[in-house]
Amino acid sequence: MAVALPSFFTAIMIMSRLMAFIGISKNNDMSSKLQALDIAPKVSHDPSAIESASQDFGHIVKAAPQAVLLPSSPRDIASLVNFSYSNSVPFSIAARGNSHSLNGQAMAKNGVVIDMTSMKSGNGTGIRIARDGSYVDVGGQQLWIDVLNATLGLGLTPVSWTDYLYLTVGGTLSNAGISGQTFRYGPQISNVYEIDVITGTADFVTCSPNNNSDLFYAALGGLGQFGIITRARIPLEPAPKRVKWVRMLYTDFLDFTRDQELLISKNGRNDNKALNYLEGSLLLDQGSLDNWRSSFFPPQDQPKIISLITKFRIVYCLEIVKHYDSQTKTTVDKDLQQLLKGLSYLPGFMFEKDAKYEEFLNRVHSEELKLKAKGLWDVPHPWLNLFIPKSKISDFNDGVFKSIVLKRNITTGPVLVYPMNRKKWDDRMSAVIPDEEIFYTVGLFQSSGFDDWRTFEDQNKEILQFCEKAGIKVKQYLPHYTTKVGWVNHFGSKWSTFQKRKLQFDPKLLLSPGQRIFNNNQ
Repeated sequence: MAVALPSFFTAIMIMSRLMAFIGISKNNDMSSKLQALDIAPKVSHDPSAIESASQDFGHIVKAAPQAVLLPSSPRDIASLVNFSYSNSVPFSIAARGNSHSLNGQAMAKNGVVIDMTSMKSGNGTGIRIARDGSYVDVGGQQLWIDVLNATLGLGLTPVSWTDYLYLTVGGTLSNAGISGQTFRYGPQISNVYEIDVITGTADFVTCSPNNNSDLFYAALGGLGQFGIITRARIPLEPAPKRVKWVRMLYTDFLDFTRDQELLISKNGRNDNKALNYLEGSLLLDQGSLDNWRSSFFPPQDQPKIISLITKFRIVYCLEIVKHYDSQTKTTVDKDLQQLLKGLSYLPGFMFEKDAKYEEFLNRVHSEELKLKAKGLWDVPHPWLNLFIPKSKISDFNDGVFKSIVLKRNITTGPVLVYPMNRKKWDDRMSAVIPDEEIFYTVGLFQSSGFDDWRTFEDQNKEILQFCEKAGIKVKQYLPHYTTKVGWVNHFGSKWSTFQKRKLQFDPKLLLSPGQRIFNNNQ
């Protein structure tokens, strides 16, 4: 193509703004055209549907679409995209799963939001397990909890999860999908055989590493920019029956990180002696032991834990899990003790549980129900999720955890910090991570009132400013930038490829406008 990419996107952005202006003045015209389509009965202008699609889990951003599509099959989605792509005044489209985005990423102001969860289990978009049990085909709108329940019924399971299972498959695969299994099995995007994608040109494409691979690698971790994932083929393995679930406490950050890095060094996918899960977290003086990260601790031990936190203000918690079944029941304790040998946790501060596999994986849901009962779930969530290079994690601890977090004294939600292995990620995919072989994920999962969320956002900004001044090259997970420069810096060496893929698969910039990557005028 003779036109340089930056010039092309500048022209497209100008055209998009002009078309958006025209589109706003022709809302009724767009609506009438939609009503002429075969999907018209599935296009809703109901105020309650519009209101629901105007907000998300973050409760910070609000943007109203003109309509909401309630598809019954991927064909309905393709029809909508094709209509917009062919229209003289294209409109933006956003796929919305279980609405767990934080900053309006699944919104489409003056466009159309696709309610992916409206698709029923039929029409090839349900959950279908292969006869030989090697994989499961899952509709992009399906929740991971439903995948777990369906596969466990046959004694099978995926191996890579998120901490919270009430997320859609298409949603997590559009980001990465991380949890304590990532160090060993990689993120969820590293555990996909193939996907079906509807591109911004309305093409329905089945892709894999060997078939339409450009789209495969683009869509996985692609933030919804290149297409809507309507099906994913996920590998399965035999499911364990139960888990040994252990937490250990530290007051020395170097001991804490050294032990984590030692444990994740044993990470062979087929190494039966390796851990199956590892995460770390902070217990803070201003926090509470009554949350989903810390309700684990036995009631009789909580006074001494609280005393420890009061004394040191920050206590670091290392959490590990080892699976077992009837065949390994007699050896799991010995294997676990061997793994824990030589670790530097505080004597007398190791706590263990024995739990069902599904109970462990779905551990966050019980806390969700408690928060909903108290009216504390549908509130603002000014979260911050970062990837930190291993070489800078100690500086981050000193400058953020021990300084900003303690001085501001507002952090009461869970704070996670645990390492991953870069080799478990595929750099051909769109997801962005630090360059170092070992890097940490840090998550500050804050909840606030509707009148004070900006206080937490200010803390997040201070943390990012500290990292920039300290030379800590962080990468945001679930990224949110308000300028083009921010996105260019985020993608780094991948930016050129990201632009080319956008031009190839969504040249009219229809998809996922809420990410504000290509429709950002700053």
